[in-house]
Amino acid sequence: MKVFVYGASGTVGQNLVNELLESGHEVFAGTRDPNKKQNREQLHWIEADPSKPTLGLDVLDKVEGLFLLSPPGLTNQYEILSPWIEKAKVNKIQKVVLMTAMGVEFAPEEAPFRKTEILLEKSGLQWNIIRPNWFSQNFNTFWISGILKDQKIYFPGGKAKASFIDARDISSVAKVLLTTNEHSNKAFNLTGKEAIDHDEAAQYISSATGKKIEYVDITPEDFYKALVGVGLSEDYSKFLVMIAGALKEGFAAPIHDSVKSITGKDPISFKAYAEDYKSHWQ
Repeated sequence: MKVFVYGASGTVGQNLVNELLESGHEVFAGTRDPNKKQNREQLHWIEADPSKPTLGLDVLDKVEGLFLLSPPGLTNQYEILSPWIEKAKVNKIQKVVLMTAMGVEFAPEEAPFRKTEILLEKSGLQWNIIRPNWFSQNFNTFWISGILKDQKIYFPGGKAKASFIDARDISSVAKVLLTTNEHSNKAFNLTGKEAIDHDEAAQYISSATGKKIEYVDITPEDFYKALVGVGLSEDYSKFLVMIAGALKEGFAAPIHDSVKSITGKDPISFKAYAEDYKSHWQ
């Protein structure tokens, strides 16, 4: 099968590209700067840039499958992704998998992510929507500066638990959904197999690294200032503050069995994630 992966250089995309290649599929991989990437057998890098939503659309003339996500840092998901869904309709792409976020199904229909979901649901194509919970990998990306500088996780989550999902499990689910039709035209919430709070997350990272990592429950205002301070846009920072508030109210705690029901394997535990990524915090 020939598949186009949007955002192929990202946390989910790069794992998905590797899983598809390992399964014998041909991959067209979308990234902002394909000149920095090396084409090889069965792998072709294509320029696709969310700031230019129609750039690269012609690649859909070559593929049967399409994976879409909106890169982090942006809040205009419909503007970025709708041209791809419209082109997929014209080309009658065999399968489209869209990644949004857990809780999007409860958002107003005019909210960018929900509007994008509805466009796909009404497209007439075979589709799946995956809605992951907070990524485990946030701790080695978004929250890493506090861990490296102060040995602190700064987040306004209180004592609430979250069923963090490992991005590698998201990629595994996406690979199955792209290349089969058993689960077509369904949306899935993706979570880990356990819900833990940020103190427990700090303990797992401490055990893996041998450092004493602690969680600091900061205010939403300080969280916003920190996000803007590391270069995130005001809009996206406000979005993260909003969904962090939902986590603090318990909305990220539910556990779903979608990873195992789709892939046949248990989700990667946060403990295993911390062991696998411990070099990031050294």
